[in-house]
Amino acid sequence: MAAMSETAILILAAGASARMGGRDKLLEPVAGRALLRRQVEAALATGAPVVVTLPPGADARRAALAGLALRCVEVPDAAEGMAASLRAGVAALPADADAVMVVLADMPEIGAAALAAMLKAGHAAPGAILRATAPDGTPGHPVIFPRRLFPELGRLSGDRGARDILKAQAGRVVAVPLPGDQALTDLDTPEDWAAWRAKTGL
Repeated sequence: MAAMSETAILILAAGASARMGGRDKLLEPVAGRALLRRQVEAALATGAPVVVTLPPGADARRAALAGLALRCVEVPDAAEGMAASLRAGVAALPADADAVMVVLADMPEIGAAALAAMLKAGHAAPGAILRATAPDGTPGHPVIFPRRLFPELGRLSGDRGARDILKAQAGRVVAVPLPGDQALTDLDTPEDWAAWRAKTGL
């Protein structure tokens, strides 16, 4: 499937899995593959260029991505939070990218179909911010940011991610409803994983 615009996909995978009791949530198996690899494969299936941020020394995460055609970016200050990943990832985007879709790596219900739907919506609304939502409009992820906001993404700090940008640009945000809980399901604890597996069988 070819990408419908020059939108790059940035997968944020530099978090510490601090609430997993020593397990790495990005290496949790989902349908026989590590979650991180599954998410990157879904992104690559859209035909868009893919950049993944990783923390220092993430040998197991790197190994999970072996053989995939992507760009890995180490985030030396990953402990600062999501902003550090966004800064590093945006700086590593292809020079011709006119937008970036920011994807959180710990959302296992986001697959290739959801990413393709986001890209299609972005192609139809160039220059807008596209934000995935639940069917009832509850905002979630992923989010597509146009190139005009790359400088602001590059100046973020702390662990708030791009929340302030989204708030300031609220009038230019286009909602993209995704089925079910796809846009909202992120799994941060062993209990989250157990409940999700019991519900989905994955």
